[in-house]
Amino acid sequence: MFDYGFLLSWQAIRRQLAAMPCDLYLVRLIHQTTRRAFPGERLWTATQLVREATIRFLRLRNREGCDIYIQPYAGSCNAGYVLLDLDHGGAAAVNLMRAHGHAPCVVLQTSFGHLQAWIRVSAHPLEPAIAGAIAKQLACLYGADLASADWRRLGRLAGFTNQKPLRRQRNGTAPWVRLLYAELGWASRGAALVAAAQCRVTAHPAHDQPARDRLTPAGHPSNAGEVYQAWLHRLRIPQRFPQPDWSIADKWIALELLRQGDPPATVEALLRWGSPGFPRGHADPADYLRRTLACALAELDRSAFPAPRARCVAPWGPPPGPRPTPSSDVHAPPPADGGARTST
Repeated sequence: MFDYGFLLSWQAIRRQLAAMPCDLYLVRLIHQTTRRAFPGERLWTATQLVREATIRFLRLRNREGCDIYIQPYAGSCNAGYVLLDLDHGGAAAVNLMRAHGHAPCVVLQTSFGHLQAWIRVSAHPLEPAIAGAIAKQLACLYGADLASADWRRLGRLAGFTNQKPLRRQRNGTAPWVRLLYAELGWASRGAALVAAAQCRVTAHPAHDQPARDRLTPAGHPSNAGEVYQAWLHRLRIPQRFPQPDWSIADKWIALELLRQGDPPATVEALLRWGSPGFPRGHADPADYLRRTLACALAELDRSAFPAPRARCVAPWGPPPGPRPTPSSDVHAPPPADGGARTST
């Protein structure tokens, strides 16, 4: 039986990747109900991402409630792409971007009235501070979500559904992430954006440091609350959970701090002095902090992947097949049977 849904996903993924080329892509799956990331993070080439087995795996996880996110990957640097969440302005903002020389290479409709735009500002990797400054400048210019203006923001992958309950359509179904525009190219004023950001970072280094430097506690209880609140908004916890479970928020923030290399003692101090209302009636606050850190460390161990020398790490996903010529599949025709699949 011809699988038309598979064909649409294959076409959307192929077009999106062709318009924003990169050697490697970081793919992350997050379950919408539990907010847990699917175990492990995987680095894939474009060729591997458009394989039938990969797409079928991602479609299955999507049907199970996982949102599919992607980011051009350049290790500890930005790959030259900036992502804007255009929750307001929509097509008018995109037209304004084009008029000002900041044309996006990819525009996605993630749900009705909500767009994401990828802008390629450099053909070479950018330092986090530079990319972060550009993201914030463009977000201010075009009314994008400032909380999402980050040097390493994950965007949605076209061809899958948006599982957020708030984005459900009137009939209760999840909306498709649609590819509205995809064309290979750089923003004509990208070089000017990079040069201006370099000047700002050089002149005011304290204001344009990467999120790590800005949000890592310095060991002083006096700034723990500020640091904790900054992480809350970076992870968009108040926006997604008006009455958050602080135990879960503590673990998420601990996980992010541990992931970026902060010592467990520093993370424990942040939670002790920065978590709202702590100890919140815990009979044994020290034991609570120990268990929270142990849980975050265990989750970090499960999600860790080796250095990119392995190219693609496979804690999840279909087993890789023979390695083809790079990018050959991105422009190849779909499988001969159109992704045909027999039902039993």
